[in-house]
Amino acid sequence: MGLMDEAKKNIITKEIQEVANYEQISTAIIINGINDGSIVIPKNIKRNLQRTVAVGKGLKTKVNANLGTSPDHISIEEELEKMDIAVKAGADAIMDLSTGGNLIEIRKEILARCPVCVGTVPIYQVACQTVKQKKKISQMDPELMFDVIEEQAEEGVDFMTIHCGINRETVEILKRQPRHTGVVSRGGSFLVKWINANNKENPYYEQYDRLLKIAQKYDITLSLGDGFRPGCTFDASDGPQLAELSVLGELVSRARAVGVQTMIEGPGHMPLDQIQANVLLAKRLGHNAPLYFLGPLVTDIAPGYDHITSAIGGAMAASYGVDFICYVTPAEHLRLPNAQDVHDGVIAARIAAHSADIVKNVKGARQQDFEISKWRKERNWDKQKEFSIDPVKFEKERAKLLPKQSDVCTMCGEFCSMKEEL
Repeated sequence: MGLMDEAKKNIITKEIQEVANYEQISTAIIINGINDGSIVIPKNIKRNLQRTVAVGKGLKTKVNANLGTSPDHISIEEELEKMDIAVKAGADAIMDLSTGGNLIEIRKEILARCPVCVGTVPIYQVACQTVKQKKKISQMDPELMFDVIEEQAEEGVDFMTIHCGINRETVEILKRQPRHTGVVSRGGSFLVKWINANNKENPYYEQYDRLLKIAQKYDITLSLGDGFRPGCTFDASDGPQLAELSVLGELVSRARAVGVQTMIEGPGHMPLDQIQANVLLAKRLGHNAPLYFLGPLVTDIAPGYDHITSAIGGAMAASYGVDFICYVTPAEHLRLPNAQDVHDGVIAARIAAHSADIVKNVKGARQQDFEISKWRKERNWDKQKEFSIDPVKFEKERAKLLPKQSDVCTMCGEFCSMKEEL
């Protein structure tokens, strides 16, 4: 019996109690949210998580960190280090997007060591296995597409990005409305190539009921992927993106009908003035399903600083109702992120999430700001560190004080406005 089925029977499971305690709200709110689909708890029945989180309406905005190998750089040790750093920095979820090396071994190592929920994009493995067999992406075997999902589910993957909204109809819209940067989603591009080459329907869309049965069996949360997400601000809010979103809304309803938890993924690049409308539209078309957004990045001119462009968009999107933010690192668009990039990406996304939670009146969000401000006024540096989002960074910067530690900082010194009462 899956979590939605248990919630319908008003059963307070261990997971529901854990997330209610963490969110400081009643179990009834969590159960009601799971029942109506506005809250999900990504957790495979085969996994025991050290920290279970819920994603959705009225809850703290959660942060995901992507990691994984590439064909050009393969190191399980580095990816595990990045995972540990991401979790320590406060990531609520990890996604393994590996495309190089032994994907099964890498994923199993991550699942064995990761204390939080783990997500994947199964079509990556399908594509890698297909290419390894000296075949083209357009020759991917539909049976392999579902075999890989079952395999990863059996291993314990908690949530999966599946690009079900790309179908023959939405691909035709893409052809009629060419884009500045085309299809930037890797999984989305694989399926567009497959559909065009074979002149057949996307197996994930055509055999959606088959996908739902696997998800039911393992209580996997489906993250319905935005294969047509805009890859630049010029492509935001265009026909292909919105057509795919409409399809995803229909698929959410079908999933809920059989007790499968679902999220909807959202756009990657978007100008500031389009964010609110996109969030409200996604909530409406998606029947209030939890929204999982990459950023969005609000400008395209900042390679090396895209953790900042993403945090700006993420804060706005979450303040309007996005529930789950996928981090972006300073290495975005340039290279595979290293350990420091992962840390900086998580912190930037957490700042965005917390900023939005203040606006959404999430329980406890304002209190953290109240506390650090109180101790800042009193120049109590130890207490300020305790309530800061990155205590390690706080301590490192504070240690740079010259010539010696004092009760003020070196910006104002003896002229510190906090030191004197007016």
